[in-house]
Amino acid sequence: MFARSSVARGLAKAPRALRAQSSRTLPPATAVSAFASSSRVAGVRMSSQLATFKIPEIDNEPMRSYPIGSADRKGLQEAVDKMLKAGPFEVPCVINGKEVKTGNLQAQPMPHDHANNLCTYHAATAEIVNKAIEDSLAARQAWEEMPWADKAAIFLKAADLIAEKYRFELMAATMLGQGKNAWQAEIDAAAELCDFFRFSVKYVEELYANQPPRNSQGVWNRTEYRPLEGFVLAVTPFNFTAIGGNLVGAPAIVGNVCVWKPSPQATYSNYLVHKILLEAGLPPSVVQFVPGNPAEVVQQCIDHEKFAALHFTGSTHVFRKLWKDISSNLEKYRGYPRIVGETGGKNFHLYHPSADIKSGVVQAIRAAFEYSGQKCSALSRVYVPKSLWNNGFKEELITQTEGITVGPCTEWNNFTGPVSGRPAFDKITGIIEQAKKEGGKVIAGGKWDDSKGFFIRPTVIETSDPQALTMTTEIFGPVMTVYVYEDADFEKTCELIDNTTEYALTGSIFAQDRQALVTAAHKLRNAAGNFYINDKSTGAVVGQQPFGGARASGTNDKSGSITIFSRFVSQRSIKENFINPEEYIYPSNLV
Repeated sequence: MFARSSVARGLAKAPRALRAQSSRTLPPATAVSAFASSSRVAGVRMSSQLATFKIPEIDNEPMRSYPIGSADRKGLQEAVDKMLKAGPFEVPCVINGKEVKTGNLQAQPMPHDHANNLCTYHAATAEIVNKAIEDSLAARQAWEEMPWADKAAIFLKAADLIAEKYRFELMAATMLGQGKNAWQAEIDAAAELCDFFRFSVKYVEELYANQPPRNSQGVWNRTEYRPLEGFVLAVTPFNFTAIGGNLVGAPAIVGNVCVWKPSPQATYSNYLVHKILLEAGLPPSVVQFVPGNPAEVVQQCIDHEKFAALHFTGSTHVFRKLWKDISSNLEKYRGYPRIVGETGGKNFHLYHPSADIKSGVVQAIRAAFEYSGQKCSALSRVYVPKSLWNNGFKEELITQTEGITVGPCTEWNNFTGPVSGRPAFDKITGIIEQAKKEGGKVIAGGKWDDSKGFFIRPTVIETSDPQALTMTTEIFGPVMTVYVYEDADFEKTCELIDNTTEYALTGSIFAQDRQALVTAAHKLRNAAGNFYINDKSTGAVVGQQPFGGARASGTNDKSGSITIFSRFVSQRSIKENFINPEEYIYPSNLV
């Protein structure tokens, strides 16, 4: 839908006499217009807008499937081989578009081959972080004043560069550095990242077009969507390259400047995304790339007086601490910082006695074990009625789980790969062992090997305790726990699900009985920000299923939708009067 400029919307409502004189008296459009001649007023560069532009039609990036013998498979294999041969790479900090090397080198090991590094990166010093902040602030005004269509063009070009020129290289970096197989890398580093950038343009155009619907006679009302005063800190996770790009892209496209603190386990792929943004024309000081010690970099940023917002994806524990730290600094900030975060989950599948067993098991396998369960939406707890469990569900689940191929991303046949690193490996295996001590029964998987890579077999635990450790604690690994309930207790099980954990990210209901679907959707209304009916708990698509959860799972600001952008703007309502009053007395004052 073509977003009309604020001028066009205002004139459509204005009296005819005002419309007639608009070419002489009204200021130029600023909301969705672009390509300008420049002048200076009081030392500030002003851009006069010469047209209103319609963005290209936006749709989801087509997925590629990489079948045997295809050009896509050949191209991706060549990119992986080339990267393995050329690595390890050296990644600098990037300040104002220039490489800065501190000499304090940290490693990003490959999780499938942890003796070898994909890259080493220069950890930022306090001086580098300060320069990143100050120089981004110095660039803020020029970026804010760049016409909207030029900002849009940068992100549309970045998406096209990812879709074609850099697709295989970025996927290879995601596979080798973050342990994804080809399909998971395609979903993430190619399709979803393209979608984030393209739909950002679409949604911001719609946001800017949202103008006051009424104008009194002689008055023109309009709304301006200003970037925040200060800088945005983006703290990005290891598990999705696309999330890294979106956490800086969403605030930047509406005129904010950002300091990007990438995950140590995704440094190289994130560095490539930053390079692509610069190649697409992003001014070099708009996003500063600052790898380094997470706690030190983040603390320095939120202690700065011009810290304006946090855009975060990571653990609930860290997010809560950052919220507390930010709140303790309120007196030093110019305004109240925006805090936008997506954190943990303890996601569920609930099966009704009428559910189909075969498809239900397939959906569980994919939701729990794709990318070794390292998605914030990954399935972790499963509720199955006794009638299904004893009549095929259990047997089918065990058979399919035991048949899953696990191994490095360099081998095409592997359905899933390693977990991210030593801390994750130790945590996950420790939880499995503790679950067995507490009475949980491992019915599939339960084996691991860290001799070369951090590999854990997809594991299914059966428990008779709905409050067991693995039913309540976020694991972030390939572990699914099944609780079998009495068929007559379906509604009670809905209430159990809603009150078992502190999280509320994703969840699914499986049933052929429509009333059961209605009942579950009602009783589980607050148990998940993304709720699926006869579909797995993972796989949200930008522009189709806005993503995010509430409770301990985050602020539920819904990435992949228009709502996320409202968090990174500060609206200004403008009222312009064209009729000069001649006296202050109102008719009601007359006697």
